[in-house]
Amino acid sequence: MDRPLVSILQKLSQRVETAFYAPGHKKGQGIASSLVELLGGKVFQADLPELPELDNLFAPSTVIQKAQELAAETFGAQKTWFLINGSTCGVIASILATCRPGDKIILPRNSHQAAISGLILSGALPIFLDPDYDPAWDLAYSISPDALNSALEAHRDTQAVLITYPTYQGVTGHLKEIEQITHSQGIPLIVDEAHGAHFAFHKNLPPSALSLGADLVVQSTHKVLGSLTQSSMLHLQGHRVDPDRVSRALQLVQSTSPSYLLLASLDAARAQMAEEGEVLLSRTLELAELARNSLKEIPGLSVLEKQNKKGFQDLDLTRLTVKVSEIGLTGFAVDQWLRDEFQVTAELPNLRHLTFMITIGNYYKDIEKLSQAFLRLVKIQENSLPIELPLLPPFESNSVLVSPREAFFSPTEMLDRESSLGRISAELICPYPPGIPLIMPGQKITQLHLDYLSKVLQQEGIITGCSDPSLDTFKVLLN
Repeated sequence: MDRPLVSILQKLSQRVETAFYAPGHKKGQGIASSLVELLGGKVFQADLPELPELDNLFAPSTVIQKAQELAAETFGAQKTWFLINGSTCGVIASILATCRPGDKIILPRNSHQAAISGLILSGALPIFLDPDYDPAWDLAYSISPDALNSALEAHRDTQAVLITYPTYQGVTGHLKEIEQITHSQGIPLIVDEAHGAHFAFHKNLPPSALSLGADLVVQSTHKVLGSLTQSSMLHLQGHRVDPDRVSRALQLVQSTSPSYLLLASLDAARAQMAEEGEVLLSRTLELAELARNSLKEIPGLSVLEKQNKKGFQDLDLTRLTVKVSEIGLTGFAVDQWLRDEFQVTAELPNLRHLTFMITIGNYYKDIEKLSQAFLRLVKIQENSLPIELPLLPPFESNSVLVSPREAFFSPTEMLDRESSLGRISAELICPYPPGIPLIMPGQKITQLHLDYLSKVLQQEGIITGCSDPSLDTFKVLLN
């Protein structure tokens, strides 16, 4: 139950001293008054640098080492690293630690953009697999074990497999079968478990990736548990990945001036789950069930449930995905209305649906407000017809014609929409969130891509990665 980082930071923040070290605000004495009005002054007393008592993130031997050892024990790993650059740096480091330039790595085409960054930085060659797709919900799920097995048969020199588990909507694939297939070839399995840091703490949640045998697991502690934004963890178990390579990779992608506020929040979140994780998540699951049952009774709405489909084995019931297209609205429009009229904000609006995250920080009043908001909305839309919307274009992994790294470093030119058709993209373009690229560097641009992106823009969705936010022009590889 120790909190080594929290305890030492609390002690040092209260110590009276004359500081001639960074940061420049000197425990808040030089901080802007507007920031003090926003946050109060106390937090800045704990915004400290790598003082001798605070250990070193890249060579931990005291309090950071102890905090990470406690985290490994709590989450079920052999070794854990604290991340202060988010799960993004954990995914990149995992690829760097398992692949050298020219090595092959198998991964789903609907991987997060962090994985694409890892490919660019490592020089690994991707073998993309198309995820199983559900047109009724317009959702991509996991890859199938059969698809992985076929890919490994065709690419016996593969050095690693990377899987997303769960998806943004809480859908988990057949990870145990994937683990068995991967390890039968003697290669490591990396799992982007950014949205599953809570799985280990309640029997009514899907099993954690570590419990299913994954070698490297990246978790966004801040997404579903109680740490500060941008703080995550990277866990390792087994003998297939050299921990020293992981440490060296993290030195490339983490700041040399780590925030001890973020580190302490990871320490505190870990202790909170060790002490009362099951109790907190039991209450969270009860709230999620209440919300699910309430919204299912509202005419015109559909709520994503557990299904027996390819790429779909289990569902995190704390994720609530609500389809609204049948009441004549897009998820983007509903999201804006909920914010304006009820001050209710979803985690992820999409064309057909919205996803809501119910966590240990939610209470009954939140569920009640969400239900009331949807009841009011459906009443307003009572006589509306379903809206016609385009489906997500097929990922078509075979349309990635050039490796992301080669595309990133190639000469480029800007072309108008019509001229860019059939050309190879130099940009990573994706609706955000969830940050899954619709077009990545090295992929051929199609009319389906352009039509879908235009529709997202028309419905006031957000698209990142493009040089021209209007999508009138695109950056492509020079012929």
